[in-house]
Amino acid sequence: MSMKSTIKGLMGGAALALALSPVTAFAWSLEEAAEPYAGTTVDVVFLLRPGYEAAKKMLPEFEEKTGIKVNVTDMPYENALGEQVRDFVAGGDFDIALVDLVWIGNFAENEWIVPAEKFINDPALADPDLDLDDFFPLVLDAFGSWGGTLYGLPFDNYSGLLFYNSCMLEEAGFDGPPQTWTELKDEYGPALTKDGKYAFALQSKRNETQSADSFARVLWPFGGSFLDDEFRSNLMSEESQAGLKFRQDLMQYMPEGIVAYDHAEAVNALAQGDVAMITEWSSFYSTLKNPDTSTIGDCLAVAPEPEGPAGRKPALGGFSLAVASQADENEQAAAWLFIQWITSKENAAEYLELGGVPARQSVYEMEGVAEKYDFVPALVESWQEGVPEFRPRFAEWPEITEIVQEWGTKMMLGEVSTEEGAKEIGDRMEAVLEEAGYYDGEKPLVQ
Repeated sequence: MSMKSTIKGLMGGAALALALSPVTAFAWSLEEAAEPYAGTTVDVVFLLRPGYEAAKKMLPEFEEKTGIKVNVTDMPYENALGEQVRDFVAGGDFDIALVDLVWIGNFAENEWIVPAEKFINDPALADPDLDLDDFFPLVLDAFGSWGGTLYGLPFDNYSGLLFYNSCMLEEAGFDGPPQTWTELKDEYGPALTKDGKYAFALQSKRNETQSADSFARVLWPFGGSFLDDEFRSNLMSEESQAGLKFRQDLMQYMPEGIVAYDHAEAVNALAQGDVAMITEWSSFYSTLKNPDTSTIGDCLAVAPEPEGPAGRKPALGGFSLAVASQADENEQAAAWLFIQWITSKENAAEYLELGGVPARQSVYEMEGVAEKYDFVPALVESWQEGVPEFRPRFAEWPEITEIVQEWGTKMMLGEVSTEEGAKEIGDRMEAVLEEAGYYDGEKPLVQ
């Protein structure tokens, strides 16, 4: 299904809410909508990242207006999937699901989350100014929908951007960042790697960072992908191999031990002036801009990720918030009111100001925003077109990512060739998909 047809289907689900009469729309307020649910507590997982800290700073306003208590459980990303799955299987406490891009197939197919139309089509709960069209279509599709059904609203959304130290580039004779990956390696790499400094750092630690932020990042721009149209491995294709070999060649311009770098190490390497460039999630802008956590000051600059032979295919990552099916009716209603409020057009500017990255188009069109937040033009460009299945979004990804992490790391360490590693990943990946029923027609080829 194309993104256009998916979004068209999502819009249809919102028809009733968008067709509310002007009188009803004028009369709706969050306070009145929340009156029946005052005193209700909803539980949600938040991550240890700037966007969640921003949301927590906004919570008192919501709780004061509604009388609804939002109980936040903070945890690192690595724990969030397992904790939520255990809770949903046991019929536990979480009323809101925090849904990563690559978890939505799993959550939707197991019916742990409620289709959003239940709430969008309820005039008592639906904010007439919800305006699904205001979300970037790519982001709404990738993070909020599965199989043409909308489940969640985008929250804490990222795109891969090129963050760089403009002073280091200027001192090396460059008047701007590289436009292509080839330029980065062949021209910028040798000029910037000297005197204990390095041109580039690609976070590649053996966890989702290896599979998503390192391995997948070099597939798509070179024309590769995890799977072909028949869900067979595409990792042995000429294009996929070109990307994986490029990563091996680029390592000579990265710090030693790069295979142990997670996000914190890569961001810190740029922040401390040890590397000139990193490709990282847009959410780390606030960390790199903050003088308490970064030493490069006004030298920080931001650009879209470089282009490859297949064009600019930036990393896509982030989350949606969806109502958990295990919640009772009051908790579901209260959960929706919070999700709708925290992701609203009305609150997008404050969320951005506090360090979050909203997925609302309108906030980035506001006067002065692009000048104040110099990552915005690159972010907006990156969300015009992208690959929702940057990492396959089906339920089997958690099992497949473990395979990619293991053999992707072995490739980088030189323990296996890119061909050997790709074949091993492909064989194991196809075994997982066969057992899941993709090849006998039991499951549709949707990712």
